[in-house]
Amino acid sequence: MNPLAQSLNETIQKESPHVYEMLSELGKQIYFPKVGILSQSAEAKAKAKKFNATIGTALENGQPMHLKVIQDTLSAYNPKDIYEYAPPAGKPELRTAWRSKIIEENPSLQGKNLGNPIATNALTHGLSIVADLFAGPGDAVLIPDKNWENYELTFGIRRGAELVYYPLYTEDRLFNAAALRDALLAQKNKGKAIVVLNFPNNPTGYTPGPEEGRAIVAAIKEAAEAGINVVAVTDDAYFGLFFEDSLHESLAGQLAGLHPRVLSVKIDGATKEEYVWGFRVGFITYVGQSDATLAALEQKTIGIIRGTISSGPHPSQTFVLHALQSPDFKAQKQEKFDIMKGRANRVKALLDTGKFDQVWDYYPFNSGYFMCLKLKTVDAETLRLHLLDKYGVGTIALGETDLRVAFSCIEEADIDELFEIIYQGVLDLQNVAAR
Repeated sequence: MNPLAQSLNETIQKESPHVYEMLSELGKQIYFPKVGILSQSAEAKAKAKKFNATIGTALENGQPMHLKVIQDTLSAYNPKDIYEYAPPAGKPELRTAWRSKIIEENPSLQGKNLGNPIATNALTHGLSIVADLFAGPGDAVLIPDKNWENYELTFGIRRGAELVYYPLYTEDRLFNAAALRDALLAQKNKGKAIVVLNFPNNPTGYTPGPEEGRAIVAAIKEAAEAGINVVAVTDDAYFGLFFEDSLHESLAGQLAGLHPRVLSVKIDGATKEEYVWGFRVGFITYVGQSDATLAALEQKTIGIIRGTISSGPHPSQTFVLHALQSPDFKAQKQEKFDIMKGRANRVKALLDTGKFDQVWDYYPFNSGYFMCLKLKTVDAETLRLHLLDKYGVGTIALGETDLRVAFSCIEEADIDELFEIIYQGVLDLQNVAAR
């Protein structure tokens, strides 16, 4: 094992022995090289005042070399803020700004030992880093039965982990914390579990209420007290889009410092929060550990980044930083929030009229981009294809009964027509079946 990896492992083992036990074999082996091109380039940047012939970028007249056809479209930005490589951990000013943002928006993080957010190539990359560091063959990854399908690729296919499913809702249409607890305690023999908490949930658009949140935290604490090491990952992709009286902050704060056997990892980003999907700017933040453990986990995370994508895109990090620093940022974000809330409220008001009750129910939703219909009379995939072929309407079929509808991309004035078409599609299929 590389001495740098060994040193990081010894630090984690001394400071947080249960966190060390959580690491995968790759997680134990990984490190960020302190001696190499990047470190030598950093040293040269500080000291090489005459000529700096270290790093693989091209300069011209003291600025990063660039093409006019590109710079003309980006003229508001200094070339040094878009063309140079960003550090593997991300643009330092952006990391600082994002840290301030998440503390402000998550009061439960205040006073907790919070690592500096590490920039990722959006949220999937952050989740894949978690998978690399903590998941290995046979490790249990707990997710609800209604989930984002990419978890299977990220944790299962890539890392060989076992996905363990539990029902998202109780019969009372609340988050099923008891089922999460049972699924956790079932990992007693393994002694380890990775729990992914995605709120607002994709595909249902559900976020638990405060009491449900406390039950989730209690379930994780009970598992830890039973001797199970829990990597608690909050996938906060749609953070901030809370339209009703649900939790309005990440559970990462409540999970931080909960128990020595619990590691709180927050995954978030500008992708959905700031409506910049193609920018691919996300963050991974470790919470509630000692400074030494946080520093060691950061070094291992940067090692993963260096060994995969090397570093994230600099221009989009600059664009996000510029937005966060703008005095107009909060007002503009509130404007978009109000639009999204209006769409969600219109969907719920329409579905609550009772007109469609004979053909579908809907799963509880109160946040995010999506909602899900539970079809009563037709197959979801059959309906999806029918809507696409006959009406030019796209939806997502999930299993036999569930149809996901993204109200995020439908103007509020068009929502009634959308659901009327879906309803008509159901009637069409019912008529065919009746013949």
